[in-house]
Amino acid sequence: MDNCSKPGCQKAGLSVIGEDGEITSGHTFCYDHHTDKVAITNAIRTYIDSHDTIVGLNASGLHLADMDLTNKKFYGCNFNHCIFSNCHAENCRSRMTSFDFAIFSDCNMQKSNFQFCSFAGSVFSHMLFTDSDLVHNNFCGLTSVQSSFDDSDLYNSRFIRAKLSNTSFRNCNIKKTNFVEMEQDNVSFKLSNTREAVFSPGVTLQ
Repeated sequence: MDNCSKPGCQKAGLSVIGEDGEITSGHTFCYDHHTDKVAITNAIRTYIDSHDTIVGLNASGLHLADMDLTNKKFYGCNFNHCIFSNCHAENCRSRMTSFDFAIFSDCNMQKSNFQFCSFAGSVFSHMLFTDSDLVHNNFCGLTSVQSSFDDSDLYNSRFIRAKLSNTSFRNCNIKKTNFVEMEQDNVSFKLSNTREAVFSPGVTLQ
């Protein structure tokens, strides 16, 4: 990924979509310094809509609303600081992709498969990750409200210092999953293998 062309900016520039509809190299800016935010957002949305497999895309900072990501595959992409609202992503697959400090509102990602991805500092509101494979992922610092991970495999993922409210982990595999220093309010781990997970000493589980 190329750096933003704005002098002094250290952020990665957004992906450039060529006239042929493919990612290309060229003069690029991060979202904050882009001169036509509507055009670049539409170009990246169109690219995602028209491809089943997306590799190396940088869409950091974009607001992606009402998108259908069902059966999409993302590899090595950057969605840091993005806002996802009312998106449907059933059976979505992702590897080595970053969603740090992203916001997910009213999104459905049931039956998805995410491995070696990062959601550090992200916010989930009415998020469904039910019946998903979420192995080796980073959810440190996550804020989750009224969301569900039920029936999912969370093996070796990290929720360190996560703030969890009205969030469910029922019937999950949480072997080696780290919940140290989490804050919880009405969080259910019913039928999950909590003895295989890592919690702060003295924590009370529901």
